[in-house]
Amino acid sequence: MKLNTTDTGRIRNIGIAAHIDAGKTTLTERILFYAGAIHACGDVHEGNTTTDFSDIEKDKGITISSAAAPCTWTQRSVEGLTRLHAGQPHRLNIIDTPGHVDFTAEVERSLRVLDGAVAVFCGVGGVQPQSETVWRQADRYRVPRVAFINKMDRQGADFARVVNELRAKLGANAWPVLLPWGAESALCGQIDIIDEHALRTNAESPAGFIVEDLPVEWLSAVETARRELIEALANLDDEIAALWIEGQPVPAQVLRAAVRRQTIAGRFVPVIGGSAYKHIGVSALVDAIVDFLPAPAEVQRTQAIEVPFAALAFKVVRHPQAGRLVYVRVYQGTLQKGASLLNPRLGKTERCGRLLRVFADRRDELESVQAGDICAVTGLRDFSTGDTLCLEDHVIMLEPPLFPEPVVSMAIEPAKSADQSRLATALGRLSDEDPTFRVRTHEETGQCLISGMGELHLEVIREKLLREHGVETIAGAPEIACRETITQAAEADHLLKKQNGGSGMYARVKLTVEPLERGSGIVIEDAVVGGTIPSHFMGAVRRGIAEAAVAGPLAGSPLVDVRVRIVDGAFHAKDSNDQAFRMAAGEALREAVRQAAPVVLEPVMQVECAVSEEHQGDILGDLNRRRARVMNIDHRGTEAGILAEVPLVEMFGYAGAIRSLSRGRASYSMVPASYEVVPESVKAKLVKGK
Repeated sequence: MKLNTTDTGRIRNIGIAAHIDAGKTTLTERILFYAGAIHACGDVHEGNTTTDFSDIEKDKGITISSAAAPCTWTQRSVEGLTRLHAGQPHRLNIIDTPGHVDFTAEVERSLRVLDGAVAVFCGVGGVQPQSETVWRQADRYRVPRVAFINKMDRQGADFARVVNELRAKLGANAWPVLLPWGAESALCGQIDIIDEHALRTNAESPAGFIVEDLPVEWLSAVETARRELIEALANLDDEIAALWIEGQPVPAQVLRAAVRRQTIAGRFVPVIGGSAYKHIGVSALVDAIVDFLPAPAEVQRTQAIEVPFAALAFKVVRHPQAGRLVYVRVYQGTLQKGASLLNPRLGKTERCGRLLRVFADRRDELESVQAGDICAVTGLRDFSTGDTLCLEDHVIMLEPPLFPEPVVSMAIEPAKSADQSRLATALGRLSDEDPTFRVRTHEETGQCLISGMGELHLEVIREKLLREHGVETIAGAPEIACRETITQAAEADHLLKKQNGGSGMYARVKLTVEPLERGSGIVIEDAVVGGTIPSHFMGAVRRGIAEAAVAGPLAGSPLVDVRVRIVDGAFHAKDSNDQAFRMAAGEALREAVRQAAPVVLEPVMQVECAVSEEHQGDILGDLNRRRARVMNIDHRGTEAGILAEVPLVEMFGYAGAIRSLSRGRASYSMVPASYEVVPESVKAKLVKGK
């Protein structure tokens, strides 16, 4: 059955997001297989999956870039099961996102434009640090979610524990709708709580399962689970509440519709258990995506747009054949090939080239793209990630995605001096694609410095330079992106007075500084009275303060968490100008900060290690040597989860260390936690060469 492309109610823009190694790419592969988009399932370990198609992803066995994989799904009518959209084909625009924290920008920009998400959790690992990061990102963009507890076939998998962690750690109103039937090696299917049937996995069945009556031993558990599900929904949904109060039975169709309403409203998270690798629960999950997650028009943030056309550029990539591709989500109107589009950030108009539907590394041409859909556009040279596409006579600016600041830097140079210009061009293209990758030149040494989200991020950048751009590089040791702040209040009064014949330079700026809470940034306040600094010079004073705050006095790192109050000053009728006040303000800030007991702040990471109990002592000892604060040790069967906070500078080379200490059996992940004051004993290690 052909999909009616004008019916936006049959589109689902869905992200697959989770902690690294939770099984996102494997799940995406299975969904594409059951949807008929691919004819055989690839395997991450074999390096032949659809969405991890780059050579670097294949070699490392991880997802680095989010990949689009559209497919069509038609719900089957299965006797004994209710479905809200049986027989109706739906287009699923699926985006498989990375799980590694170094590539969190890929998740951020994907969630900004998606209408729903499948949050994948490991049945053994549960809610892990990057799981929490992804969940908070989805919260920020109000993305409705379905939770899939994967790997229920693994030893130590515990469905009930993970559901409790969803509630306790994430604050999710999460309740099962499909329980795993069995666990570990005994996993054989799912138990449908809404319809009260058992779904036994069967490879011969078109649906991937056959429907059976509930086993006797499950009757009590399903009755309890269904009652708890109804009670949870009765607190949210008027229709369910009315039936519950009156003691009336809740039909499956009514219950399923209520789950949909409350999931789309963001007040409820349906939970499904299964195993993507073993093909258990995949097709039932996709049915749940269609039934419970929203169509584009049902998402609240798309309803307030009152212009003929609006779209958001959320990703830029360079393709060897197609050139520069800008991925676009259309929110209002229809995007036509060759349309003239305004970039309100730049005030420039460009004509879009071809419209492409991208399936991993394959591209199909389109004539137009309707509201609610996603495509890639060629020919847009100046549109960047986060830019709005609109019409010249109906200007609008959509909210761009937010990206974290880089935390690791290193010096880089070409192995061959003749490649200098090629390196500069390649770095420019990579920074155009990746908003968390930065390139700058060191003011004193003239070195080219690249910054990113971690060691792996910069390692991948260097591999891309070699494989995609043919530039071999030499890199210096990674540097930490420190910050500086003050620990007490101080003031400074700086007079700039120069006279070299003719007009001179005169400006006096008096200001105070005081420390603020972590995360406050730089706050500049105007407390000048009596016009001692004329208002038309205040902009220059603020610029001077902002420029001076870029480099603190100790390590040359940015100054943060400081309130700067401009309290007094003086001017000369002839010799005062913007430059004089800018210079005086900058010097006044530097003098005040030097008197305010400045300190260096280093990034601290939240690190979680999954280790076997026999290696727990060795891992803990190594973490202690790295200045770690162990926050929690969670025992999960024969494994232990160690949660600690460790300074980033101590984590370089940790991948090799943990592999050696555990004989390759342990894994770890880390996410940024905070900035903390550097102890005097290690300050020299961080400020060396600055």
